[in-house]
Order: sequence, then C-alpha cells, then structure tokens
Amino acid sequence: MAKKKTKKTNPTVEARSRSRQRLKFLAEMEPKKMIIYPLVVFIAALIILAVDFPPLGIDLRGGVVITGQGISANPDQLEKELSRELGVNVHVESFTGLEGTKGIRVYAPAGTDPQKIIEILKKKYPNADFTHSEVQPTFGELAKKQGIKAIIFAFIAMAIVVFLFFRNPVSSLAIIFSALSDMTIAVAVMGLLRIQLTTATIAALLMLIGYTVDSNILLTTKLTKRKEDTLEEAYLSAVSTGFTMSTTTLGALLMLWIISTSPVLDNIAAVLIFGLLADFMNTWIFNAGVLRWYLSRGVEL
Repeated sequence: MAKKKTKKTNPTVEARSRSRQRLKFLAEMEPKKMIIYPLVVFIAALIILAVDFPPLGIDLRGGVVITGQGISANPDQLEKELSRELGVNVHVESFTGLEGTKGIRVYAPAGTDPQKIIEILKKKYPNADFTHSEVQPTFGELAKKQGIKAIIFAFIAMAIVVFLFFRNPVSSLAIIFSALSDMTIAVAVMGLLRIQLTTATIAALLMLIGYTVDSNILLTTKLTKRKEDTLEEAYLSAVSTGFTMSTTTLGALLMLWIISTSPVLDNIAAVLIFGLLADFMNTWIFNAGVLRWYLSRGVEL
C-alpha cells in the first residue's frame, strides 16, 4: 500500500497567517472611521500642549546643576526640602553610577548660588562628593532656537523627499501629517508626565521622524504597487510586516527604559515609545484610511 504524503507546513507562513487574522479587524474598518479617530486624538494632543506644554530642561532655559555622588535619598522629599530652604523651585533626580554608586542631581533656576545648595546638602550628607555646572540663559536660548530649526529643517527635507518619491499630494500629505501627529502626541504625553524638553528629547523626536517615514513609505508602496488582488489583502500584508517592525522596536526601547539608570536615556526611550505607539495609529489607521478611501475611487497614485 502506498503511503499518503503528509503536507509540510512552513512555520513562518503559519505565523504570518495568524498575525493577519489578528489584525483583520483593521482591514474591515470603514476608511472614514480610520481617518476620524486619529484626527480626534491629534486635536486632543494640541489642546493638551496648549494647556500643559512640557517643561524646558536646563540646557534649553539655563540654570544650575549640582551633582552629588554617594547619596541615597528620596528625590521627591529632598526636592521639597531644598525648595523650602532656598525659596525657589528646584528639581531633584536620583541616579545609579556605573559601579552601582547612588547619587542625585539638583536642577535650579539660573541665578541660584550653587555653593548655597552644596552647603545645605553637605549638612545632610557630609561624606558625599559634590560638583556643579552652570548654563547661562543666553546659551539655553541659543540651544532652543537650534533645536527648533533642526526639527523644521528635518520636516522640510522629509516633505521634499516624499513629494519627489510619490509625486502625489494625497499620499505625500498623509505621510507628512502622520509624522507631525506622531511628534505632537509624543510631546503632549511628555507634558502630561512632566518629562523635560531637552536637547536629548529633541534628538529623540528627530529620530521619530525617520521611523515614521519608513513605516508610511512601506504602507504607501505596498498599497499603490500591490501584487495582491484586493486592497484589503495588500493592507493586511503591509500591516503584518509593520506590526512586527513596531513591536520589536518597542520591545528594545522598553528594555532600555527598564535597565537604564540614566535619566537622559530614560527620557529618550520614553519619548520614542510614545511616538511609536502614536505612529502605529497614524500610519496603519489614519494613513491607511486615506489611501484606501482614495484608491477605492479608482484613482491611481
């Protein structure tokens, strides 16, 4: 008797098929709803920014930074005590050094005497080592202007490249809006969580522009030059790939945020996490809704 041949299954194909099934609800959404929901979130983010903009860091507004090595303290409690004794609002952060040593950083407004802060801290922690640095308000203002220029020029360059590549105002404007919305939502969440806007977080926002363009170009190319029979099949193929890209990147950033002992790296990771979560909505819901609505009209991009 001849043996029946068993059909071998490809694990990669099966995993991709399961991923598409989980994301099928996105392909079944009405394009108009896919456009409206992200617009509502974008408007809410603009309102939040108008009411509660993120605080500027020392490097953008000027001020004094005192670093104390060998101090293990509750930063919130110490912040209240120092603000009360100095008569000005200060911000205190704790950190862990490379060798596991604990320390604190005290951020005070420009014009505050650093020696006075060090004297108060020495009374509480006589065995600690202290250093201080100062950023003049003029240098902080210069850094702020340069950061704003960098974001504007990055947007202009991105818009030019997108228009040259697709040569269509609908798809190009959808990509530009997605990048703008990603940054707006990320900065709005920074305001809610009181994450300072610094040169480091501006760099994270610039990195976010690049990631947004990558995911949007993947979606737009997949839909406009599709090999699949329908828009839904092409969209599912693109979103399954994009979902894998986003989750792996988010996983790496989450691990960085968990294991990092540097406030700078924590803030960069947090901004990118918020921005990538917003990018999933703006790329795979808003931009996909715009493209599906436009292409369903029989117009070639």
